[in-house]
Amino acid sequence: MKPYDCHVFVCENERDPSNPKGCCVSKGSKEFTTALKELCKGLGNTNRRIRINKAGCLDLCALGAVAVVYPEGTWYKGLGKQDAQEIFDSHIVKGIPVKRLMV
Repeated sequence: MKPYDCHVFVCENERDPSNPKGCCVSKGSKEFTTALKELCKGLGNTNRRIRINKAGCLDLCALGAVAVVYPEGTWYKGLGKQDAQEIFDSHIVKGIPVKRLMV
């Protein structure tokens, strides 16, 4: 048995503001993580096992706040709080990746 049906890692790496690479936290990753976690809590007592984790640097800093969804290994870029609902509804619930946000 696999531990999770869906496992999402969201980069919450934070760099000094003077770093030219920037960081996902300054681009909205914490707000995205919080929104996605709240949506997953709303699933209540279902048979779906979902885990949302904060991650360290995923090394795609230039692409904005990034996340990766397993087991598929789908990478997302440029994420903000406003994208959490779409990723939740389409990818997490229905298993359909959101192409416009994919790396």
